[in-house]
Amino acid sequence: MSHAAFHPRASAWLIAVVVTLAPFMEVLDTTIVNVSLPYIAGSLSASYDDATWALTSYLVANGIVVPISGWFGRLLGRKQYFLLCIAMFTICSFMCGVATSLTQLVVFRLMQGFFGGGLQPNQQSIILDTFEPSQRGRAFSIVAFGIIFAPVLGPTLGGWLTDTWSWRWVFLINVPMGILAFLTVAQLVEDPPWVKADRARLIDMDYVGLSLIAIGFGSLQIVLDRGEDNDWFSSPAIRLAGLIAAASLLGAVCWLLLSEKPIVDLRALADRNFAVGSVMVFGIGLSLYSSLVLIPLLAQGWLGYTALLTGLALSPGAALMIVLIPLVARLVLPNVSTRLVIAFGFLCLGGASLYAARLAPDVDFRWLALIRAYQTIGLGFLFVPNSTMAYATLPRARNADATALYSMFRNIAGSIGISISTAITANRLQVHRAYLATHLSPLDQPYDNLLAQYHHALLALGYAGNAATNAAMGLINGMLNQQAAILAYGDVFTLTAVASFAVVPLAFLFRPGIAGRRH
Repeated sequence: MSHAAFHPRASAWLIAVVVTLAPFMEVLDTTIVNVSLPYIAGSLSASYDDATWALTSYLVANGIVVPISGWFGRLLGRKQYFLLCIAMFTICSFMCGVATSLTQLVVFRLMQGFFGGGLQPNQQSIILDTFEPSQRGRAFSIVAFGIIFAPVLGPTLGGWLTDTWSWRWVFLINVPMGILAFLTVAQLVEDPPWVKADRARLIDMDYVGLSLIAIGFGSLQIVLDRGEDNDWFSSPAIRLAGLIAAASLLGAVCWLLLSEKPIVDLRALADRNFAVGSVMVFGIGLSLYSSLVLIPLLAQGWLGYTALLTGLALSPGAALMIVLIPLVARLVLPNVSTRLVIAFGFLCLGGASLYAARLAPDVDFRWLALIRAYQTIGLGFLFVPNSTMAYATLPRARNADATALYSMFRNIAGSIGISISTAITANRLQVHRAYLATHLSPLDQPYDNLLAQYHHALLALGYAGNAATNAAMGLINGMLNQQAAILAYGDVFTLTAVASFAVVPLAFLFRPGIAGRRH
């Protein structure tokens, strides 16, 4: 049976919606937990540093499974594997919600990440096989909601659930959504004939490739997630993990290219469009996740916003995305060269980052919302067009491995983006603070005037002489730290703009004139 002859019994658009429910839940889970960590630590009698292993364990397991999810789909059957992932992710979410110790929570999060890693690649494989190439742009607009909207919603929803109910509902909220996803996928989704025929056997398992991938990505995620807390490569543990990650991943690439039956077929990257699309989605992941962490850190760490208020500042961008993504898929892509659309998207991201670099200490809620809205415009012109181009010329037989690799590049880029942006922010804050501190001198007249002003104000409030002086110096020190932080965030946004502009020329490496459309 040819690809054109296969038509699922259910509506293709309904299938696209139901297979997006589970990945939406999984992507949401990567950000929703962050705001709840202090409450988790307190409730389970653990330190905050220990509680962060609830994040690290999830990311490690997720990073290992994503690139090999295509092989699991061939082994078990794609629909069966997808259903298994949904069911176990839901069960593990429930177990996380009722965990009575940090050890239990970390173990269940590890299992949750293991099964969650198969959701995104399987979703995209189903989309590719369900829709004709001419319809994939509109279909990927549905996928985009799960990938882009979920991490925006995560901090807001997590903050609201934690403040209103309990941190446990951050996990328990997955249960009804997981049950709905399981029942609808079981009813509507079916494997095409070529997927049924492409069943792997356990005896064919590439144990060497699996081991290298597991060790490499597991070590890499530990470096990215724990590096900032351990002062990066000044820590022997981080150096060792980095060395293991580099050696294992290099060995994995060599092995997978030479093996006759690799657990992940890297030959999908021989397709020019898919290779370029993978590089571009790496850039999209860097921008999406670094911006998602920078604005909340700025708002909550230095502007005094609550988690809920921070999430509300991100909400206008999410609302704009809901409108923009389908408009791009329906109106822009059929009429404008896709390469130009992607280039325009990165130009918008660069311009938004330059605008964000104009940070000032008196920044308000409206300005933060505008920053996110401007960034959203660029992302709206990137995700669907890039996904459409990446898979446009890929042979059908490569779909399972390609979707796994595509998801891997995006997820790894997200981890790298978060780690790099937070590390550069911390470094630049110290640099700016050291420079600004040189002005805190009795020989500096503006400093003397400000100190005297605060001193008199505190005396009027009833402070004693020495107490008023110390409190005034404390206020000035707080102001100094805030100004240094604002300058540091401005530096990071500037670097983000430069990186976005640098990616623009790569859009023209896509092969033009594909499938009769204006690419």
